Amino acid sequence: MDDYLQTYEEMKNRVVERRAQLDRLLAYMENNTNWLTAPASTRYHLCVEHGLLIHSMNVCRNILKLREALYPEVSEESCVIVAMLHDLGKVGMPGNPQYIPAEPTERQKKYGYGPTFPYAFNNDLTYLSVPVRSIYLSLPFIKLSQEEVQAIVYHDGQYVEDNRSVATKEEPLTLLLQYADSWAGFVTEKESRK
Repeated sequence: MDDYLQTYEEMKNRVVERRAQLDRLLAYMENNTNWLTAPASTRYHLCVEHGLLIHSMNVCRNILKLREALYPEVSEESCVIVAMLHDLGKVGMPGNPQYIPAEPTERQKKYGYGPTFPYAFNNDLTYLSVPVRSIYLSLPFIKLSQEEVQAIVYHDGQYVEDNRSVATKEEPLTLLLQYADSWAGFVTEKESRK
């Protein structure tokens, strides 16, 4: 975990022009949500404590590699910001996390088993998609460009039916984030489970 906390600090240091804005956002998240301890999912990639931070740092590392190899014209700061914030909505809301520890079913309790999956979706939370909640939480603290908003909102690419509206209209930043996120979830984090 220390490696990821060190990467977190390194990534924050790559943000120069909007560093004060990012610091305010992250301080708010750290003090009012489970940003540093939330899982990345209920049952898929990194459904463990700190999973969201680990995933976000994996995406940060990936997007910077992709930027360097494919499109160095895009700002490093933009890459770090969208990678760090793309799944911020997974924290839920202050005092109301999106993912909560799962409870075993009555049958599982009867036979002494734990829950099938470690986390469950919090049904007491007003539903917003993760990208929309990410934008909702971020905008009071940090100014985002249209390209950054597009990247965050459509970072799941073809895996989300709602994203068809942006097909063939993706900005380079969106494509970089989509691939960095997919590589983290389907390769880096899959390999870490072996």
